[in-house]
Amino acid sequence: NLRLNFKWLFLFKYVCDCFCLTLEKAETDLYSELQSPSEDIYSEALLVDRLATTRSGKKTVTNTRLYRAACLFLTIICLVLLLVVIILSVKLQTTTGETAAVGRQGAPLAPRCSHDECLDLFPITQHQRCACQQCAKGWLPFGRSCFFLSTYRLSWDESQRNCTANGGALAVVSNRRVQNFLTEKGKMMYWIGLRQKGAEWTWVDKTVLSQSYWKEGPSDGDCGILSNDKPEKNWIKDSCDSVSYFICQLQL
Repeated sequence: NLRLNFKWLFLFKYVCDCFCLTLEKAETDLYSELQSPSEDIYSEALLVDRLATTRSGKKTVTNTRLYRAACLFLTIICLVLLLVVIILSVKLQTTTGETAAVGRQGAPLAPRCSHDECLDLFPITQHQRCACQQCAKGWLPFGRSCFFLSTYRLSWDESQRNCTANGGALAVVSNRRVQNFLTEKGKMMYWIGLRQKGAEWTWVDKTVLSQSYWKEGPSDGDCGILSNDKPEKNWIKDSCDSVSYFICQLQL
C-alpha cells in the first residue's frame, strides 16, 4: 500500500511538472512571437491602432501571471501530498511493529482453576457441565475426567479418603477405553473404586459392576486392584486393609 501511494504521488507530481513546463514553453513562445513577429503580422500591426496594441500587451502579462499562479498552486499541492504520505508511512511502520511485537508474545494461556473454583464459577446443572476443563498439575486428562496415579501406597479406605479430599474419588472403570487408558499409564498395582458388598461388586458411585476384567487364578478380598498386566484381564481381588498405590478420578 505504501509503494502504491508513492507511485500515485510521483505520477501526480509528474503531471504537475509537465503542466508547468507546458506553461513555461507557451510563455516563451509568446514572448518570441512578440520579439520577432513575422512580416505579415508586422505589416498588419502597422494598421492597428496603438491603443489596441497596448491593451493586448496588458492581456498577455495578465495571462502569464495566471499561468505562474496555477503552476505554483499545483507545486504546493504536490508538496502537501508528499508530506501526508510521509506521515502515513511513519504511522504504518509504527503500527506494523506493534502488531509484530504482540504476535511474538503469543496468545495468553487459558487460566487454570481448581475443581471447587470451577464448580463455584460454573455450577453443573442438568443441561450444563463445568466449563472449566483444565486438569490440575500431575493429573491426566481423559474424556470428561482427570486421573491421578499415586506414587505412594495406602489402604483402600485411606486411598478413597485421599481422593475425596482432592475433590474426586477412586477411579471408576466405566468402559473399555478407560480400562485401556489406565492400564497403559499405570506401571504398578493400583486400588480402583470397586468393592464387594454382600454378593455384589459395586463402584464408589453406587453403580453395580456390569463389565469386569478379572484376572484368572485364585484371589481373595473385597476390594479391586488394577494390575499392569494385559488390559483384558488384569483385575485382582485383595484385602481392603492391604496397602497399594491408587488411582483417583475427578469428573469435570
